[in-house]
Amino acid sequence: MITTAPATAAAPATPGEPVFRVRNLTKTYGTGEAEVHALAGVDLDLFPGELVVLLGPSGSGKTTLLNNLGGLDVPTSGDLQYRDFDLTRADEAKLTQYRRDRVGFIFQFYNLIPSLTARENVGLITEIARDPMTAEAALEMVHLSPRLDHFPAQLSGGEQQRVAIARAIAKRPEILLCDEPTGALDVRTGVVVLEAIQRVNQELGALTVIITHNAIMADMADRVIHFSDGRVHSIHRNPRRAPASTLNW
Repeated sequence: MITTAPATAAAPATPGEPVFRVRNLTKTYGTGEAEVHALAGVDLDLFPGELVVLLGPSGSGKTTLLNNLGGLDVPTSGDLQYRDFDLTRADEAKLTQYRRDRVGFIFQFYNLIPSLTARENVGLITEIARDPMTAEAALEMVHLSPRLDHFPAQLSGGEQQRVAIARAIAKRPEILLCDEPTGALDVRTGVVVLEAIQRVNQELGALTVIITHNAIMADMADRVIHFSDGRVHSIHRNPRRAPASTLNW
């Protein structure tokens, strides 16, 4: 049984009890000469309501950390606590429940079902979530109400990504994990998508973690965490984060 505060409760991005407590986390793939240390001893706390940007080159450990936070993968060693729930020792059934109830995922590619409308793609999540918002409400939050009954092929890339965001938030997640959410988009469309993510972070109070290679996005974060060689290299706090629309791309 996963015990935690209600996923709908918004919280300020100020230090308190962390959502995640990460201590000496490692993840190793392969063996012998093929062994890769994707995480090499990560120590980190992530707090309710924060918007956190992870920066670093390819292979620095960002995606591996995100996959561990989201219960898509398990660490090799160390401690990873989601509130009172130990993600390092959970079985697959508990991890599935955790992913379903607590975590919203947004990836670079939208993974929409082509034969379903925007409303129907989001509705797939509302059918299995504990306390979902309606598909219409989720799409309204990302300003897509006029496109409810359009199929993916009738939507632009940015609109498809906003449908993917609506699908992720419809379950009212406490945690929103975004892996290069603007990586497949042009600059102008990327800003629209980032504005949607910021709005979700502010209105739902979801801890939001964004992986990016774009250092300019750091201005929109509460904290910027730089990764290098599987470790946290540095952490910077922004005293005043900027709206996505003001970023100087």
